[in-house]
Amino acid sequence: MDVYGLIGNPVGHSLSPPMHEAAYETLGIDARYVTFEPDTDAPAAAIDGATALGVAGLNVTIPFKQAVLDAVDADPVAERIGAVNTVDFAPVRAGEADRPRGYNTDAAGVKRAFSHHDVALGGAEAVVVGAGGAGRAAAFALADAGAAVHVANRTAERAVSLAADVPGATGGGLDDLGERIGEADVLVNATSVGMEDPDATPVPAERLHGDLAVLDAVYTPIETRLLREAADAGATAIDGAWMLLFQGVEAFEIWTGRKAPVEAMNAALRAELE
Repeated sequence: MDVYGLIGNPVGHSLSPPMHEAAYETLGIDARYVTFEPDTDAPAAAIDGATALGVAGLNVTIPFKQAVLDAVDADPVAERIGAVNTVDFAPVRAGEADRPRGYNTDAAGVKRAFSHHDVALGGAEAVVVGAGGAGRAAAFALADAGAAVHVANRTAERAVSLAADVPGATGGGLDDLGERIGEADVLVNATSVGMEDPDATPVPAERLHGDLAVLDAVYTPIETRLLREAADAGATAIDGAWMLLFQGVEAFEIWTGRKAPVEAMNAALRAELE
């Protein structure tokens, strides 16, 4: 039996176990998905421990996504984003490498969420609200897909700093956010606005329009005010569970080399959210 899992602190809230377990059951894979909660000052030791235990693959969440970079051989996407959320131990188990391979599937989750909803990113004008970890993954994902990216953040300096790392991107504060959205094709909310307060939204409703595709990284609640107002404006509204799903799908396919049973994984995820 292969063991996969998640490391983070805390991880009790994670929705990854039922999603991955559904995939194993659907495809008849003899595997389990478990959670690990190591000390926050020992992420590298956790990777070493997982290697010694023969773990096949790990997802990585807060606060370890940046810290584990030094414990893996990161692929180019993870290197540019500066964070790892998926670790594959296959090269070590096969004796082909001394360290596991690190990936960032959050970026793939963004791109695949839009693709699933038939949203073309090539040539699009995209706005990313938020310059944290999710914003960073979204900005790189959109730029790599051919979109022109503008990053907006409450602290403008953080947006400008992120934009400097993303090819062709611009960055700034929230002052002209409404105007930017009015001219955009794609919008990603990569902040937590709407999670704690369901009446909060990061963007003005009057600037949302029918030619816009909106992805809200927040998935609790599954329908945020932003998404309700986007749908009311005729926009394509994409909830955060799609991004969560497809980053997991990408990880599953890296680990197993098999096409993920997306419908089964999505059903398990939605059932858990409900």
